[in-house]
Amino acid sequence: MEFVWSVVMFIGHAVEAILGYVEHHHWIFALLAGGYVFYLHDRSVHARFDALDKRVDEIRKRLAIEY
Repeated sequence: MEFVWSVVMFIGHAVEAILGYVEHHHWIFALLAGGYVFYLHDRSVHARFDALDKRVDEIRKRLAIEY
């Protein structure tokens, strides 16, 4: 039983240390989260432009065939 209690205490101290680190260095995680949001936004913008380019290419092909 003492071994189980020592494992529980070790896990508790590890969680406390991790939460303490996050509390004092929260700005690092905010930068990471902000960067990820910017990355996702950038991907969606590029996907929209790629779709628009495909539509423009399709319209150009249709116009070239008609003339």
